[in-house]
Amino acid sequence: MIVVRAPLRISFVGGGTDIPAFYTRYPGRVLSTAIDKYVYVVLNRTPLIDKVSARYSISETVGHPSELHHTRIRAALLDAGIVNGIELASFASLPAKTGLGSSSTFSVALVKALNAYQGRKINKREAAEAASRLEIELLGEPIGKQDQYASAFGGMNVLQFNSDHSVDVKPVLIGYKTRLAMEERMLVFYTGITRDASSVLTEEKANIDRKFETMKEMADSVSKAEAMVLKGDFEALGNALNQGWLAKKTLASNISNQTIDSLYTAGVHAGGWGGKLLGAGSGGCLMFLAPLEKKVAVRHAVAQAANAAGLADFREIPVHFVQAGVEVLHNSDDGGPEPA
Repeated sequence: MIVVRAPLRISFVGGGTDIPAFYTRYPGRVLSTAIDKYVYVVLNRTPLIDKVSARYSISETVGHPSELHHTRIRAALLDAGIVNGIELASFASLPAKTGLGSSSTFSVALVKALNAYQGRKINKREAAEAASRLEIELLGEPIGKQDQYASAFGGMNVLQFNSDHSVDVKPVLIGYKTRLAMEERMLVFYTGITRDASSVLTEEKANIDRKFETMKEMADSVSKAEAMVLKGDFEALGNALNQGWLAKKTLASNISNQTIDSLYTAGVHAGGWGGKLLGAGSGGCLMFLAPLEKKVAVRHAVAQAANAAGLADFREIPVHFVQAGVEVLHNSDDGGPEPA
C-alpha cells in the first residue's frame, strides 16, 4: 500500500499570470504558501482482482481505466500503462472547488503515488511537471502551473513562470515569529459557493490582449509583496492584496459576483486591511488580513453578510503555513529515501 499527502495552497498576489498565454510574453509571478490542509491519495495492489477501483466522492469499479468517469485518474492510469490490479482512493481536508488548488493538489499526489507504485521516486520538480502535463497537455485544461508547484514544493515561495515554460522556485524565508504574526492576522472563510475554475480561466485567457498591462502590473507586484512579508509589514501587504483583488476582478466578468462583493465589503468596512478571493474566482474561499484588534469584528461582519446571503455552508477555516510539499507517508514496497 502507498499513501501520499500533498498540501493545499494560498496565493497572495500574482494569481492568473501563470498561464502560458501570458508568461510566454512576459514573466508570470505568484507569491503563495502551502497550508496545513491536505489531499491524500492511497494506492493498493490487487493482483488477484483483475479490475480498476477508484473511490473518491463516489466509488467506481471497472474492467479498464478507460471506463472511469474521473478524468484525472483515467488519464493518469492510461498514461502510466496501468490497466488492472489496482485500487485507488482519495481523501481531502476540505471540499473540492474551494479556490485552494485542490484539483492540482490531487494531481500532484496522484502522479507521485503512481510513480511510487511503478518503483520510481520522483523529486518535487518532477512531481510538479508531471501533474502540469497531466492537466494541461493530457486533459487540455485552460490552467497554469502555480498550484502544482505550490503543492509539490511546499513552504512559501515566489514562483516565476518563464517564456520557455520553465518555473523558478524562490523560497521566501521568514522567521518563526514573522510567520506566526502573519498567521494570526489572517482570516480565511469558505463561502460555501463552489465553482468550476475552467470557465473563469477561459474568459480570462480570451481577455489577455486587452488586459495585458494589468497582468504585467500584477506580476510585478509580487516582489513588492515579498518585501512586505519579509519586513512583517502586514498592513501594507493587506493593502496590496486589496489592490490586487480589484485588478483581478477586471480580468473577467465572472471572477466575482454580488454575493462575494458583499462579503468582501463587509470585512473591509469592519477593519480588515484587505484581502482577496482565493483561486480563479466566482466562489471558494475569501481571505483577509486584519489587525489583531479587528479580527473579531471582521469575523462577525463577514458571517453576518454570509447569513444575509443565505450561505448555509459558510464557515471559517483555521489556517497555518507548512514547509513540507508532496510526500510519500507510507510505501510497503519502499526501497530507500525520497529525492528532494
